[in-house]
Amino acid sequence: MSVLNKNAEKKAKRDEQFTAAAYDPIDTRHHGAIHMPVYQNSLFAFETYAQFEQATKDLMHHHVYSRGNNPTVSYLEQKLADLEEADIAKCFASGMAAITAAILSVVGQGDHVVCVNQAYGPTKEFLGSYMTKFGVETTFIDGSKMENWSAAVRPNTKLLYLESPTSGFFELQNLRKCAELAKSIGAATIIDNTWATPLYQSPLKLGVDLVVHSISKYIGGHSDCIGGVVLGCKKVMEPLCNTEYMLFGGLMTPQTAALVSKGLRTLPLRMERHEASGLQVAEFMSSQPYVSRVNHPGLASHPQYELGLSQMSGSSSLFSFVSPEPVEKLKEWASRLKYFKIGVSWGGFESLVTVNQFISSEADGRPSTIVRLYVGMENPQDLIADLNQAWQAVSSLSQ
Repeated sequence: MSVLNKNAEKKAKRDEQFTAAAYDPIDTRHHGAIHMPVYQNSLFAFETYAQFEQATKDLMHHHVYSRGNNPTVSYLEQKLADLEEADIAKCFASGMAAITAAILSVVGQGDHVVCVNQAYGPTKEFLGSYMTKFGVETTFIDGSKMENWSAAVRPNTKLLYLESPTSGFFELQNLRKCAELAKSIGAATIIDNTWATPLYQSPLKLGVDLVVHSISKYIGGHSDCIGGVVLGCKKVMEPLCNTEYMLFGGLMTPQTAALVSKGLRTLPLRMERHEASGLQVAEFMSSQPYVSRVNHPGLASHPQYELGLSQMSGSSSLFSFVSPEPVEKLKEWASRLKYFKIGVSWGGFESLVTVNQFISSEADGRPSTIVRLYVGMENPQDLIADLNQAWQAVSSLSQ
């Protein structure tokens, strides 16, 4: 396919996403309300006992008790399923509630998991530490190389856990090949797709079994709610809905679902802004003397840029850079930033920064500094000027 045709296809797809996120038919049940009402109910009553008994036989498709199914939450789940092109979506109280439910739905006692070594910290702790009490072992690997996945599998491997891109160094995994490997050994695949959102990466189409998102990030978009979602086909989702979801009770509240639903309306518009601004700031950072490497899959300098083009249709605005400068100097630099707030998480309207130290194999075991930048909705030129003034201020102190 030519570049021109690819761009036309990409634009058509994005135009469809705008409508899918923003449009709902008029719902006369709710008097034509533009927003889905908040159903603040713990339970739902029935006119006849026969109706009640029928509903309790299929809790996932009837409203009986809000721990299982709530209309406000169900509305959000359907919107997310449509965007991800999944059969079923199930929302949870947090991203970790979604991740742990997804993992436990496919892993049992004595099983083995292969997980990318740059996965979200609590996910690594859950797999590498907590799950050992159930006899579940996890091998953590450099997921950017396909041969590492093949070498790590065992006869009892039941899950390949992916996060592409990773949220520290923004490395990718080959989703098609990982899914093919998993199917060849009878294992499942789960991916944390939070960075790319349902708009810019479709893992289910590439053969992945389950997709998880932290709703707290781009999907919610306003730093005002915590939530997670698991999505997949009917075959793998129905057991999860009827067991892990119902038994663990990690439900999303209707108030949270209402907030997320409002944020979801503008997700395509916000992501276009995030993508453009993120690339602009990342390109600026690539030219700075105190930066040795920028980790952003949307930059042509990224070692897996071509792989990204083959499995993603866009990029978001979270990236990192590596610096040989001391970590304390970069923390002072971060403290002098005006528009970048110091804080965890990402995906909202506000730009954020965090600074950490790590041991780089490229620096002969010497410590390096890694800075994670999240580009929000501010004018990217203001952000670039802010990054520049902070570095000039810090540099002048050491002269």
